[in-house]
Amino acid sequence: MTAEANIQSAGPPQGGEGSRTRRGSLRWRWLIRLVMVLMIGLAVGTVWYTNTWLTERFTATTRARAEVRQTLYSGNIMSELQRNSIVPLLLSRDPELIKALQSQDYSRASQRLITFVDEIGAASLQLVDGAGRVVGATDRNLIGTNYRQSTFVIEAQRSNDTVFSTTLSEAGAFRFTYSRRIQADGVLLGVILVHVDLRKFEQSWSGISDAVFVTDSEGRIMLTTEPRWRGLLENEALADTSAPSAIERAIRATADWTALPPDAYLRGEAVMRLESRIPFQGWRMVTFSPYASVRERVNAVLALEIMGFAILLALAFWLSSRRAYSQSAFFRAESAELRQLNVALQREIAERERAEKNLQVAEQTLAQSSKLAALGEMSAAVSHELNQPLAAMKTYLAGARLLLQRKRPEESLASFQRIDDLIERMGAITRQLKSYARKGGDAFEPIDLRTAISAALAMMEPQLKSRKVKINRSMPRQPVMVLGDRIRIEQVVINLFRNALDATKDVAEPEISLTLSAGSQAVLMVRDNGHGIKDLVNLFEPFYTTKAPGDGVGLGLAISSGIVNDHGGRLTARNAQGGGAVFEMQLPILRERTEAAE
Repeated sequence: MTAEANIQSAGPPQGGEGSRTRRGSLRWRWLIRLVMVLMIGLAVGTVWYTNTWLTERFTATTRARAEVRQTLYSGNIMSELQRNSIVPLLLSRDPELIKALQSQDYSRASQRLITFVDEIGAASLQLVDGAGRVVGATDRNLIGTNYRQSTFVIEAQRSNDTVFSTTLSEAGAFRFTYSRRIQADGVLLGVILVHVDLRKFEQSWSGISDAVFVTDSEGRIMLTTEPRWRGLLENEALADTSAPSAIERAIRATADWTALPPDAYLRGEAVMRLESRIPFQGWRMVTFSPYASVRERVNAVLALEIMGFAILLALAFWLSSRRAYSQSAFFRAESAELRQLNVALQREIAERERAEKNLQVAEQTLAQSSKLAALGEMSAAVSHELNQPLAAMKTYLAGARLLLQRKRPEESLASFQRIDDLIERMGAITRQLKSYARKGGDAFEPIDLRTAISAALAMMEPQLKSRKVKINRSMPRQPVMVLGDRIRIEQVVINLFRNALDATKDVAEPEISLTLSAGSQAVLMVRDNGHGIKDLVNLFEPFYTTKAPGDGVGLGLAISSGIVNDHGGRLTARNAQGGGAVFEMQLPILRERTEAAE
């Protein structure tokens, strides 16, 4: 009985100690969970407050920098306008221009204006007589243009002061003109026009991330980094670039939840809007600066805060459970391995990118070599083309010298004019060769295929004169606009035309047809009446050629196919039913530009 009593008396104390241990363990677990919940709440509150405070601060800094840039842009525009505003007053008092209008002898008027334009820095100068006809200009192509009904000429004739006018050209660009009447003894003789080049500021603005535009007093956009905005109101321009659906607007608003309310959306991105007044005829400048830089800097700080709280949470988990700590160690080891794999993958990607760049450089060098080889073939014909005007110039000079000796200067001027025309023709030939020899750029631009084909044929003109080849050319009257590199497209046309010339060497009556059509795509077809193509499978392979050794290396068609592929098109070849070969170049047509040009 004594042993049982001892056992029974010892039982209750042991049971009470176990329950206290379990209660203590449970209390510790709840305490750890409470600490974690408080830590998470503290982290959320800290991140939210930090995001709000830093966003406001960085946004204010970004806005201040944008205001400084906007002030600088406005000052540059005003400086350009003020510098050109005094020019019409000075030119209206020029004795030679007044004398030319009085005597109606405009032979030296254009040369006089050309000497002024470099010193002034204006876009162009034009001298208009009393009837509204251009009688002198820095651009000789404008001589003879009739401005009788133009606003800037009519207002200048009616006013005694310099008149500033803004007109929208057919190409969709605004022209800024200062005009002033020229008079002598109270009689109106004509008008001097000074065109101000403000579009150069658009080119300088294109290198920044901001969207900039300048509006007139009516709110029409005149200068802008977005060409399609010209002539529109601000709301119309923003509607043209806003999100097209409610879903995209919802996604966009979700992405900007951490930023201040945006002033507008541009190309799907939240931007801040700044507006300032240009002290000139009610003009205003508006800039849209993206929040991207603000978001990046705020996110960098938030990432550090989140990382700090994550470390604290990791330590809390480590204290709460050794198992969680071991799993965390396993995850860290796995993360380190993934980082090593990521580094190796990035290294491999970088090596492949370098290999691709080297391949692109080699392809460009190869294309340039092919182009220079074509220029070498053209050199003899070009030399003959230049020798003819040189011989004619020598004859005209001898005739002019004889006329001057006989005191007949007016007749000698005709010889000098012919010499000037010959120099223009020689300059045109050399300019074509220089333009074709330079390397094509990577930037694509809207071009008219008709102009590119005409330029390519002009390059081949010396070679065509050495042979009797019938050329049939069929082109539409409307522009055929594509997006591409003009020099590289001309290179393709020249390669196809040279191949057609080579294919018709042994034909009694050689004939080449060029047909340009525009439908769903722009298609250029080059057809010859030669002997056709024997191997169509390997035609576009590099170094494949049917020419004799020394006449070619078989790279022209391969390079041309690569150029057309880079432009999103296709280059195909086939044999015609009546004999000869047919090459077709298909390029995506630029619909919006074509409709605007029409």
